[in-house]
Parts: sequence; C-alpha cells; structure tokens
Amino acid sequence: MTWVKICGITNLEDARTAVEAGADALGFVFYEKSPRKTNPEAAREIVAKLPSNIEKIGVFVLQDSEPAWQIAEQVGLTGLQIHFQLLDNGQPDKNHEVVAVCAGQRHTFYPALPAAWLFGNGRASTNLASLIEKTPERAFDRILLDSGTPEQPGGTGKKFDWVQSAAVFKQASREINVIVAGGLTPGNVAEAIRIMEPWGVDVASGVEASPGKKDPERVRAFIRAVREAERDG
Repeated sequence: MTWVKICGITNLEDARTAVEAGADALGFVFYEKSPRKTNPEAAREIVAKLPSNIEKIGVFVLQDSEPAWQIAEQVGLTGLQIHFQLLDNGQPDKNHEVVAVCAGQRHTFYPALPAAWLFGNGRASTNLASLIEKTPERAFDRILLDSGTPEQPGGTGKKFDWVQSAAVFKQASREINVIVAGGLTPGNVAEAIRIMEPWGVDVASGVEASPGKKDPERVRAFIRAVREAERDG
C-alpha cells in the first residue's frame, strides 16, 4: 500500500479530515519562510488529539539538528523531515553531518532532497551510496525527493519530470524507500504512481483551498486517487 502524507497541517480540522480520509502521516512545517508554517505550541495541541497510529512529522529546512530534536520532543512528533539545500557543486549542504547526528535517534528520519541531486547525470547509485555509507548507523530507510530549489527547498507546487526520471527513480527504489513530492494533485497522483512506482507520496499545496488551509474534498479525492491507482496497478 502506498504511504500517503498530507503536509502543511496548521489546524485540527484539516488534520482530522486527512486522518478520516486515510492518510498515513501528517506534516507540520516549522520553516520560517513557508506560508504553511506552524509553531510548536499550536502543533502540540493538534498532535495531542490525533490517533497514535498516525505519523506526525516535523518539516525543517537544514539547520542545527538539536533545535529540530527539541521541537520534536516538545510537540510529540514521531518523525523529522529535514530538507537539504544544494551547494554550488551540486551536493547537499552538510548532509553527512546531519545524517550522522540523526543516527540512533528514536524518531523516524526523512532526508528530503531535490530530485535534481538524484537524477542529475544518472548518478543515483553514487549519490545514495555516498549518503548511506558515511552514516555511522543506518539512520533512515526512507528518502523524500521533490522539486525543491536553492531559493525554495520545498513546497514549490511544481513537479519534476517523472518520465525522464523514472528509470533512475526505480533504480534508487531498489536501495531505499522513495517518497515522491512536488506538484502532486488529485488529478495527477495516479499518473505519478504509474510512472514512478514510489513507496510513498507527499502533498501540500495540491490539496489546499489557500496556503495553510486544506480543501476537504481535494484531500479526500487525493487519497481516493492513490488507492484507485493501487487497485488498477
């Protein structure tokens, strides 16, 4: 079954809508520049009212890992999604240092990287091996790929080229569980699943009425489309 995360949750109503529709995980954004940003106090109140089987994932852009862990403990999060930004040499900034800190922690760790890093020049094996081999312990078994840019690490609302990237994406999926994000909507998520065959999908703007406020019908339609794509596949 395809793992589904509804990201950018800012209120309890949207959280409950996503849970009732069948989401596996909810994302809470703590990036200052995001229009979907929440704060630890508000997120904690929402998390306290959610079922224990739902993953509650904090979304951060690369920073010192300690504040992220502190927020995770304060809010009651079960996972951390940390977006890495690309340097001029095409590599994620400080990726190995942050991954090393995450090793052995009790929260599920979701490194989030621009798809261009994985797909550029067909370097999937080299880049993934580098990320994994320099980790003291296997800190993660899932990785999120989206259409982030240096200016906007995530939440662009734009998709990367699924067809061009499909072969490399599937190659990466043999090594690790890969989640696809960026530009997904109820109308195209089935196509993404058919082409990419991801372990999971992650959506924020594609199910919104406005930034930070979900459209209940779009949330339900998105998850329904995922389940129908599984049956059709």
